[in-house]
Amino acid sequence: MTAMPFPGFNSDTLDNSLVNPAAYADESIHDAYTRLRREDPVHWTEPTGFRPFWSITRHADIVAISKANDRFINRERTYISPIEAEEWVKQTTGDSHLFRTLVDLDDPIHMKLRRITHTWFMPQNLKKLEPQIAAIAKAHVDRMAALGGQCDFVNEVALWYPLRVIMMILGLPAADENRMLQMTQEIFGPQDPDVVARSRIITQGLSGATEGTGNPQVDIFALVQQFFQYFGEVLADRRASPRDDLATVIAQGTVDGEPIGLLEAISYYAIAVTAGHDTTSSTASGGLLALIQNPAELAKLKADPSLIPGAVEEMIRWATPVKHFMRTCTEDTVVGGKTIRKGDGVALFYWSGNRDEAVFEEPFRFRVDRPNNPQTAFGNGVHQCLGLHLARMEIRALFAELLPRLDEIELAGEPKLSVANFVSGLKAMPIRYRMR
Repeated sequence: MTAMPFPGFNSDTLDNSLVNPAAYADESIHDAYTRLRREDPVHWTEPTGFRPFWSITRHADIVAISKANDRFINRERTYISPIEAEEWVKQTTGDSHLFRTLVDLDDPIHMKLRRITHTWFMPQNLKKLEPQIAAIAKAHVDRMAALGGQCDFVNEVALWYPLRVIMMILGLPAADENRMLQMTQEIFGPQDPDVVARSRIITQGLSGATEGTGNPQVDIFALVQQFFQYFGEVLADRRASPRDDLATVIAQGTVDGEPIGLLEAISYYAIAVTAGHDTTSSTASGGLLALIQNPAELAKLKADPSLIPGAVEEMIRWATPVKHFMRTCTEDTVVGGKTIRKGDGVALFYWSGNRDEAVFEEPFRFRVDRPNNPQTAFGNGVHQCLGLHLARMEIRALFAELLPRLDEIELAGEPKLSVANFVSGLKAMPIRYRMR
């Protein structure tokens, strides 16, 4: 670890670093996390241009708050956002959110909506998809082999693999892949000009693709309109002509005996494609980078494929694609010796929880055979990630196909993380390799 650059906990430097997208791109955020876990794990935070909130950095506190969903609710604030952006959303929608996704809602409506797809996402149902997911994984490893021993793993493999799994499970046409990639990338990546520029190139010339105005708020609103137009057509189609796919499960879903509402349905599709894409892509690329940087761990995994499930869990801990979620306190509650008042915002920093020295032995060491790994990247409690079993299945399938065929691999340039403080991961990873 590098020396801590923060002179005091009330300094603008530390508080601003917690919301600064650049601190996640160069991983300097771990300096702040480590010091906060040690000295002030429940930290009152007042970043410039943001409403203040409590920063929660210890694993135990993150898990406890996540499970206390009656006292810490999602609806008021779901993620850290500047005051200006919060006000814009309220003026634009009359609400605090652009969508009504599962992560934006509380019980009872949250659980009623979650039940629509709960059974579909269970392992016993997902098992029937294993051959198709394995085939998609093989196609992408074949693609990697065909690239001649050098590629950008993020942009040529990791971005496309989970996207095609999502397109398959939703029953969406392959012709729409580029459009879907733009939508999923830009909803989480507007802070990073490289991510936005890449998505514009991918969709250049496509009918209905947005060009971007340079105004993030205007561009996000245009993107939301794309989601509504595209998935509004999907919703109408699956209600008229049901199929055996997840899009139909959502379209045919009911709440209190009534068909799911338009906003709730579109939001369901939006969270399915966005959360299911970026997070899996970031874990796959972050996991491979960790193996490249730790060749002994790579050798261990190649020698014993039975370690893959545990290695996937370690990749998830290591990458932690969702860096935080927000909660709002509904009644005065003591956490870590501090009183969090009713109405206070609370930020759960999962990447910090997944480096907690009190829980993980040598937390800054990547270990494919880590014996105790209660990683919290998927969240805990009623809001635990609905697609966690699917994500694990996808990553296992990819590495089960890749590792036996991989003879040599090394970096061919500098890997780069995206500039984002909410959902982030690698945006570039040039590699050289030799494959069978």
